[in-house]
Amino acid sequence: MQLSQQSSKWVIFWLRTGIVMTIIQIALGGITRLTGSGLSITEWDVITGVLPPLNQEQWEAAFRQYQQTPQFQLINYHFTLPDFQFIFFWEWFHRLWARLIGVIFAVGFILLLSGRHFKKSMVGPLVILFLLGALQGAVGWIMVKSGLSGDAIYVKPTRLALHFVFALGLLCYTWWFTLQLQWGTESFTNNTRLRSWVIGLLALLIVQLAFGALMAGHKAATAAATWPTINGAWWPFTGNQLPWKDVVNNPILIHFIHRLFAYTLLIGIVYFTIQLYRNSLSKPVAFIKNWAAALVFFQVLLGIFSLFASKGIVPGKWGWFEWLAQIHQLTGMALLLLMVKLLYLIRPATR
Repeated sequence: MQLSQQSSKWVIFWLRTGIVMTIIQIALGGITRLTGSGLSITEWDVITGVLPPLNQEQWEAAFRQYQQTPQFQLINYHFTLPDFQFIFFWEWFHRLWARLIGVIFAVGFILLLSGRHFKKSMVGPLVILFLLGALQGAVGWIMVKSGLSGDAIYVKPTRLALHFVFALGLLCYTWWFTLQLQWGTESFTNNTRLRSWVIGLLALLIVQLAFGALMAGHKAATAAATWPTINGAWWPFTGNQLPWKDVVNNPILIHFIHRLFAYTLLIGIVYFTIQLYRNSLSKPVAFIKNWAAALVFFQVLLGIFSLFASKGIVPGKWGWFEWLAQIHQLTGMALLLLMVKLLYLIRPATR
């Protein structure tokens, strides 16, 4: 994917802006979840929802709508208008930032296309990128709707996980495009075995991140706030069989799988890093060969400390658990982007 130097510079800047804004958006999603703000806006107005309530009457109307939700009636019945305004802000800002990403992408796409900074082969995939962003917004609303009726007091964990995985997919899609513009074949390490390891570890990491979202949705940290055992047991189940039929709804099983995958990733990435040292590498791969191991070690430590901190959760207050959980999520994204970069740079051996 060869462009002129000036065109590459502009397109890379545009894509990097999208990547940074998407990372911020995912972080805002984490804050929205941790502050319990996700169900504060009960409508999905793509245009009119840009502005928050602008006067007392509008605020009271929005508050009355929230008062009809199960979350208010069963949990937040003590909320006053200022309490509602606090959670409203985070959900509104989360949605506003998503709109800004769409505007930046659309305006940038039109300007770069009119300036002939794209190759023809790039236009189709970039249109797909825009459609994926729109789909992500729709998935977000489907997720919110799951917590607005019946006896639901939070969004469904499976839909939260789907929303998170879609966001990561959008992020990686944009990142891959950027890598194609930044790195040519001279930067590749041609090693089939190392590439197989990257593919396997990346697949495991994606599943692990999905289970992390299920952990968040079920608030599973508080279900077993102990380490290294799970509530004092190495095998926290009755009998020898895992309750697979309840794999997305059982907090203890989700907790168990999340920890198991974390240990597996830690061992796998350490072994992979050792293999990197034993093989001839291109300069870009050699430069980042230690980062995956460092990130996964840090990620595991954050997970452990988050568990301990979950004992001190105070509803409605931002504390140590919320900080650790947020950094835990961001570190997971950093590890994912690094593994995608390794997947791009490490190619099958050529004959």
